[in-house]
Amino acid sequence: MTSIPEALLWCLSAGTAAAVVLAAFSVRAWKQRVDLRARLTSAEEQHSATLHSNTELSARLRATEAEIRHLAGARIPDLTMALAHPHVPVRGMLDSRFAGSETDHALSAVLDQISEAVTSERQRVDAAAQSTLRGATTTIQALLYQLQTALQDMQHRYDDPNVAQDLLTVDFLNEQALRRVQATGVVCGAWPGLTREDSYLAELVVGATSRLRGYERVQVSNQLRDPVAVVARAVEPIAITVTELLANALHHSHQELPVIVTLQQGNRGASVIIDDYGVGMHDDEIKRATELLSGEDNVLLTQLGDPPRSGFAAAGQLVRQYGYGVHVESSPYGGVRAVVYIPGDPLLTVLDESAQPMSVMAPLPRRAGVPDRSSSMLPTGAAPTPSAPAPTADAARGAAPARHRAQAAEPAPAEAPPVEPAPAEGELPRRRRRQPASELDHGAPRTEPNPPRSPEETASRWAALQQGTESGRAAAQPDPPRSPEGNAHS
Repeated sequence: MTSIPEALLWCLSAGTAAAVVLAAFSVRAWKQRVDLRARLTSAEEQHSATLHSNTELSARLRATEAEIRHLAGARIPDLTMALAHPHVPVRGMLDSRFAGSETDHALSAVLDQISEAVTSERQRVDAAAQSTLRGATTTIQALLYQLQTALQDMQHRYDDPNVAQDLLTVDFLNEQALRRVQATGVVCGAWPGLTREDSYLAELVVGATSRLRGYERVQVSNQLRDPVAVVARAVEPIAITVTELLANALHHSHQELPVIVTLQQGNRGASVIIDDYGVGMHDDEIKRATELLSGEDNVLLTQLGDPPRSGFAAAGQLVRQYGYGVHVESSPYGGVRAVVYIPGDPLLTVLDESAQPMSVMAPLPRRAGVPDRSSSMLPTGAAPTPSAPAPTADAARGAAPARHRAQAAEPAPAEAPPVEPAPAEGELPRRRRRQPASELDHGAPRTEPNPPRSPEETASRWAALQQGTESGRAAAQPDPPRSPEGNAHS
């Protein structure tokens, strides 16, 4: 057997060793290449994720900037408008993805802070305006009362019928200004400005009617069973409330349509029900009127419109202070029905009619043996004249009892008046006036002026005049027409 040379063996051994080393290096290089490839793939994925994240961050940043611009340009103006007009909606966020996020909470916190700041500032400014206006209206109201007293004195001093007519017209205009100033002052927190004695509810309603233009359209029907009267402290507030509700009814109905007022008595109080045939009110208007008349919320002057409509707001303030109630709803006649409910305890009382008789201007209650006397503020058969002044100056003061109206009686004639012929059928009795001193002949002998009357004498003469007027109307028309009546409310 041929032997392998030793050198060849060494060469084979060296080659085998080199092959093993090369194989080991090859495996190691392959592993490194696989590892590098995996790391490269991971790096590419991370780079892609980074690019995607950067894109999302950029988009979110742009969306946040858009939300901030939307907040400043739309949502904050909407909020300021909604604070003055609650029916105005406030727009939400542009991107729904932000709902419930930290961005949503942050922007909502900004809106809340702005709302609190604006509301606080509006209330502060409005309170300052109300304080200033309250002081001004109080001063103006006092001056108008002084003017009212001066006009009343002039009505008693001058006997010329033309002068008396002009004074009544001026007094009625003064009453309109006084009513507006009084309502504005009440809205601003002022006291109504008058205290009266206990007054019949029927007289109160007639007095409230006489404060308004178009009073001749108001027809009052008295359905009270008892001589119900309002206690002194609540007479003027309830008169103001009834006046404002009547003013609303007269203003929003045609000048040829009547306004029906019905006085009802329930088990626990009395109600003044006012029905008109006007244009009515929409549901949102009734809701707003109900809110104002409830008196539950503080009213800002800026919420009353331009020009401000202070009637319902003034009534609401008085409702809250004195404890009676006002309700408005659609009338079955197509207009608006307003109900003033006066609780018997503690705002009503019953007066003794023999000691304090009711004025002939007020409608008598319907009782057994007592004829109905509906009041339309005009004599029976007379045509309404829109420009006619109020029937008496004192009726516009709130229909005080008859003995406090005695000053409106005319001076007694110096001589007995000639006997007038009997009135024709259907005609009211006539009463002659004394000829004014300015129209007497200068050559006629002068007589001494009549001494001033005592209050008792004046009251007696005025009561006699009222009784004569009532009996004359009854004689002219035995069965006076009944005023239309609204649905009864207990």
